[in-house]
Amino acid sequence: MKLTCVATPGSGGGGGYHSPASHLLELEGIRLLLDCPVDLSALAAFTPVPLGADCGDAGDLIRAVPYYWSPAASAAAKAGGVDAVLVSSATGMLGLPFLTRLPSFANTKVYVTELAAKIGKLMMGELLEMHSEFLSYYGPDTDGPPKWMQGEKLHQLLSSLQNIVIEDEGIDLAPLMPLYSAPNIEECMRKTQTVKYGEEVCFNGMTLLKASSSGLELGSCVWSIKGPRASITYLPSTVFVSAHALDCDYNSLKENDIILFSDFSSLNVMDANNENLGENAMLCDDSVLRDGGVDEDEDVQCLSKNDDIAEEIERISFICSCISDAVKSGGSVLIPIGRLGVILLILEHISETLHSFNMKVPIFMISGAAEKIISFTNAVPEWLCKPRQEKLFSRDEEALFGHVELLKEGRLFLFPHLYSKGLLAVWKEPCIVFCPDWSLRHGTAVHLLRRWHADKRNLLVLEQGVDAELALKPFTPVSIQVLECSFLSGIKVRKVNPLLSVLKPKLVLFPEDLKSRCPLKEDAPWSYLYYSKGKTIEVPNIREDFEVRLAADVAFGLQPRQLDKAVAVARLRAKLHLSNGQYVLVAAPNDQPDQSNRQLLHWGAVDAGSVLSALQEKGMECAFHADDDDSSAGCERSILITGPGEALVKITSERTVIYCDDKGAARRIYDALGSVCNGI
Repeated sequence: MKLTCVATPGSGGGGGYHSPASHLLELEGIRLLLDCPVDLSALAAFTPVPLGADCGDAGDLIRAVPYYWSPAASAAAKAGGVDAVLVSSATGMLGLPFLTRLPSFANTKVYVTELAAKIGKLMMGELLEMHSEFLSYYGPDTDGPPKWMQGEKLHQLLSSLQNIVIEDEGIDLAPLMPLYSAPNIEECMRKTQTVKYGEEVCFNGMTLLKASSSGLELGSCVWSIKGPRASITYLPSTVFVSAHALDCDYNSLKENDIILFSDFSSLNVMDANNENLGENAMLCDDSVLRDGGVDEDEDVQCLSKNDDIAEEIERISFICSCISDAVKSGGSVLIPIGRLGVILLILEHISETLHSFNMKVPIFMISGAAEKIISFTNAVPEWLCKPRQEKLFSRDEEALFGHVELLKEGRLFLFPHLYSKGLLAVWKEPCIVFCPDWSLRHGTAVHLLRRWHADKRNLLVLEQGVDAELALKPFTPVSIQVLECSFLSGIKVRKVNPLLSVLKPKLVLFPEDLKSRCPLKEDAPWSYLYYSKGKTIEVPNIREDFEVRLAADVAFGLQPRQLDKAVAVARLRAKLHLSNGQYVLVAAPNDQPDQSNRQLLHWGAVDAGSVLSALQEKGMECAFHADDDDSSAGCERSILITGPGEALVKITSERTVIYCDDKGAARRIYDALGSVCNGI
């Protein structure tokens, strides 16, 4: 087995949500790509579309149609193709059309959950729609490399990218690609096979794949990969208890041989100060590190705590208080956050905040996919956390999310564009605007920042991971207030060891970057193998042997003979098949001559004297070795055969070993032994 980490969340990774890690995994002769994201933070190297003479100084930024950074797609293309792609989230599929438009990926299969596929397709379409604004201003892409990829402009680009996504000493611009087209998206979706949580599918007859909820976002998942010789858990960013999505189903991951730990959220600023994790965190770690073994109940209790939700709600409450302060001062609020779960929670709490202060301010969600994505939240209860599901069946007929009431009250408006028909009729400032752009280079966010950037009463809410200084550079001078927020993006440091103690793997593939951040249990019964970006590591075989099952018709056709009270033997003729990730012995076709009279298996004690006589009867020249002593019971006796052919037969009370290179001699020895042993 081989593993190559082809992409990690860089400085612009946003804790792994907006640009999750990606890996190439070679297993049992097949090559899997695990997630294929696009790192949108690379867009910061380009200027937004200028809207007039008052646009800010672009400096060393590039005024051109932007290219998109997808190291996962580039690495898969260089590898010559992949057999299948496993997608863990909607953002993990944004780079797929880069691959599926290439001829070498014509037969590639993509596996993703139903909801993540729907949201991912909408996100790809929205990205394409916002990109078209650049095309309308700068003109269509040329067939060859654009001018900015040559000479001085290239050096300017490299200078910008080195601060955003490029970490290696050798700079490779292959991951920087022109955006795909609408037909590319449709072709990508045709290669997609959607699955439900807990549904087991078989790829190529060899590998069983199963998606389980990761708790991070609606439709996000953890993958179980099971082959004949190994079972692997692909563990991307995960949340054990979620405020909106179905909780992580870690019980379905127990006893898998290997865990590929691909959750980089501990590199996020949220976990930078590990010394202040609180008393509960220390209890979790102590339960794993103390002598005398692990108390699994305490580990499960640690994973099941809703402390992460409490922290998340506290952060969102603070954001809502800042929003209300900005509105009270007469300012408007821009929230370019692309995380559906975070948007739903902010809408829920901002509604309560506005009600408590009796403020009637319009809330706009301006996104081409807004209406469809919002509708998903009321139509897919099976993807929601248990408390949300219970609301669906409550007698009070309570809405699953708070935005439903905002829509009914006419305080939340959904529009695909700023220039949508009807928007001007309801537009009123101050207002609160949600839009999908995370990089401040596309669509609605750019237009509203042009309008609001110079007013200190206004507020811009950014998710940490965005380089705010670089992102706002085209809008200088900037007076708008900027609030940078971190949101729950995966497993907290304090829960890594309890999780491993519950799952009980044999081997953990762990990121080298997290080694110093996570105090792993070194005396654990599992071992660690560390990986880093761009390097291929050999993963040792966990199981040297493997199980083989008997087909029912073959099993019922056996005619065993009893050797003793505990053992029976039967002759078997079958073919070895690989089906649904398991080796199976099935009935062989009856196209060979009948060999039922041949004795294929012999057993019983072998008397050296009887064997010597039998060999001589078969016309073989043989004798006991001159140094043998037949006076001691249980001693080894050796029969030296000199013709026809040469051979040596060593006989003890426990075993008989035959050394022979001549086929004719081997046949005579076999027949001789068959005459003195029991056989079937």
